[in-house]
Amino acid sequence: MIWLYRLLYIPALLVVLPYYGWRMWRRGGYAKDFQHRLGRFRRLSPPAPNKKRIWLQAVSVGEILAIGPLIEALQADNTIEIVLTTTTSTGYAEAKKRYKQHVYSIGIFPLDFWLFSRLAWQRIQPDAIIMTESELWPEHLHRARNNRIPTFLINARISDRSFKRYQEVPRFAKRLLQKLDYVFAASDLDQARLIELGANADTTVSTGSIKFDVTLGTQLDQLAHGALCEELGFGHPAEQEPPFILLGSSTWPGEEAALLRIQASVIATGIDCRLLLVPRHAERALEIIRLLKQQPLTWHQRSQNTATPNSVSIQLADTTGELARLTQVADLAFVGKSLEPNIGGQTPIEAAGIGIPILMGPNMTNFKAVAKSLVHSGAALYANDENQLKALVLDLAKDSKARAAMSQAGRDWHADNKGSSARIAHTILAALD
Repeated sequence: MIWLYRLLYIPALLVVLPYYGWRMWRRGGYAKDFQHRLGRFRRLSPPAPNKKRIWLQAVSVGEILAIGPLIEALQADNTIEIVLTTTTSTGYAEAKKRYKQHVYSIGIFPLDFWLFSRLAWQRIQPDAIIMTESELWPEHLHRARNNRIPTFLINARISDRSFKRYQEVPRFAKRLLQKLDYVFAASDLDQARLIELGANADTTVSTGSIKFDVTLGTQLDQLAHGALCEELGFGHPAEQEPPFILLGSSTWPGEEAALLRIQASVIATGIDCRLLLVPRHAERALEIIRLLKQQPLTWHQRSQNTATPNSVSIQLADTTGELARLTQVADLAFVGKSLEPNIGGQTPIEAAGIGIPILMGPNMTNFKAVAKSLVHSGAALYANDENQLKALVLDLAKDSKARAAMSQAGRDWHADNKGSSARIAHTILAALD
């Protein structure tokens, strides 16, 4: 299989290169240490005799944020050194900001072509590899097998779409998954799917999502909360009721327009509704600004670092790494990538842990078990389409008691699901003894 993969890799890369090249140019930052993508990682000394070196690959910002507790647990006994790689420019920047003082080295994951992969392996010299979520690279796994080192897939999840695709190539899926020594599934559903596709049933376990273990950050007290509202242009005089703040969390195309229409409907009922838009990709700002210019409400673009007017109706937070802090001012959050035509969903875990009531579209396929559990706990509600989403927003905007109940349910749900990182670290360390 590996020779067929190697043979097809370059033609496939040439086919997708225009699209991914355009995305890289649009997002920017990809020139930084680009040689790592060709395997030219900085040459590392071999691990000391009393050390084990783990190559941990986390794709983007979301995974980089999630692995913090796992890194801490793995390095608790000082016998582990971690080489951390990531794929996106934003993930790379976040990794260096967060972990520069905590891991042995940080770099960019190489293209999965045998020449580039071989060079990176020669320079990194790992004793084990860890991959996150749904990232499975055949060449990378092949080199681990040839070097006879253990392979771990953490926070493993498989969406409805990926599951169907793997079912269409069962032999490929089975051979790929059987190169994994340990699989730590994010949910029971993910565990069952992975085993059905061919993962080792004895070493594929459901540990829960590591994202529950991420520190939610500094919780804003009343004074800091008020200051942030003022900073966003959502402040209010002491004698007036505070505005109702609706958050579009990690939104995708089409969802901002829907939220703008919903905001207008809420305002039409006499409620002072403010909209905080945090798009999943900040480079979509110009696209969203075109929408903002077509509607009558006042708005501000956060990334421009200009003074926010005393009062605006809409804040476009086209920045990176602020979502957790900004979420805390919301009275209600809509989780993006979940309304048609989008599919997959963004993670609702952090918003629930902070205690923000959650609304989601029907297409939470990347977080199917999490979304179902949230709804079951009373912390979230599904909206099948924009009309239903509008009705739910209107109802909850008028019902502070219902929002308070959902808020507490989210905090309780989050607390009940912690501990995955420690369980995974224990198994990994035991396997490396």
